[in-house]
Amino acid sequence: MSARYGPGCRVAAALLTALACQAGPARAADALPRPATRATGVVTWAAGADRLGEGATGRGYRLIVHTSVGGSALRVRFTNAFGDHPLTLDGVYAGLRDQGAALRPGSNRRLTFGGASTVPIPAGAVAWSDPLPGTVPAGTDLVVSLRTQDAAGPASGHRTALQTSYLGPGDRTARESGTDWTGTTRSWWYLDAVAVRPAPRTTGAVAVLGDSITDGLESATGRNRRWPDYLARRLHAARAPVAGVANEGISGNMLLADGYGPSALHRLDRDVLSQPGVRTVLLFEGVNDIKAHTGTTAAELIAGYRDIARRAHAAGKWVTVATVGPFKGWYEWKPAAEAVRREVNRFLRAGRDFDAVADFDRILRDPRDHARLRPSFDSGDHIHPGDRGMRALADAVDPATLSCRR
Repeated sequence: MSARYGPGCRVAAALLTALACQAGPARAADALPRPATRATGVVTWAAGADRLGEGATGRGYRLIVHTSVGGSALRVRFTNAFGDHPLTLDGVYAGLRDQGAALRPGSNRRLTFGGASTVPIPAGAVAWSDPLPGTVPAGTDLVVSLRTQDAAGPASGHRTALQTSYLGPGDRTARESGTDWTGTTRSWWYLDAVAVRPAPRTTGAVAVLGDSITDGLESATGRNRRWPDYLARRLHAARAPVAGVANEGISGNMLLADGYGPSALHRLDRDVLSQPGVRTVLLFEGVNDIKAHTGTTAAELIAGYRDIARRAHAAGKWVTVATVGPFKGWYEWKPAAEAVRREVNRFLRAGRDFDAVADFDRILRDPRDHARLRPSFDSGDHIHPGDRGMRALADAVDPATLSCRR
């Protein structure tokens, strides 16, 4: 990975004992405070939201997420970005997982919103919880439980979680036992970010904007083996100044066109630039535009990359771009698509519009056929790396090149 320091730089025991119960009387709906739409601190977990199925009134959700950086003042962001009706959440709790749907005793604490235990989220909006006192460690499973008072129309969340979460009665969210949580889901409903205040306070985060490879498709379910997970562990071990990792990969996502989620161009602000503490944007998109045979040219993709770099730089972020990996053998591969991929990668390697380049193509490609994935990294579908390939991608990112030089 090469860097160009240029124009772009512009809840272990402590949680169990220190989180004070913030439960309070619910307020009447017309007296509820306006929920916060921004937060301080550093994002420790995130997942790009898209439209899910229809919401279910009164359903309970027990959602399992994995932190990347530890800290205090835990806050959670809930989303109604793709809803067409207002959404009300209540009975919202956060704690540490024991096993399955069960929480560690004493860790489940109510989340509030401007002091209220119920939060109305308008259609198209997001809402941050109030901060909880106490600390949550890095690399731990956090459990967020909630119920939906009303859930008309489409729900918002992340479809391909590669993590088993749980469904149950809406009145059981305060209970730490997993007994009543007999249903399962492989999606994260109404939840798209978690933030903490790390120590030292100078710690920042990287937001990875990507597609199904970043989403972790074909990596082991429930094992946190997506390449951003490996990167988070590497940054933590290195005590890097950028230690938080926000995985904003959406399976099927494109750089230019909406489809599986809004395009990278259209979701940059909400999924990346709005996340607290993000210093670096790591952009790894493009293969879905190329293989879809929509007539997208290399020039159009290059214009899209430049637009994201310009907007991220204007927001004071460092921009690292990753080259597009090979996919010969995938059913949509054609020589014309390969020609576009190689032209795009030549532009990306030059790096004139970016602050650093991660050459994922060189890591992934078969030395005997540069259009194909290396067999030892191939999950079997010839486009998505397996666990070994995921680790190789994370190892290709130099932690030093994620730190913004102001």
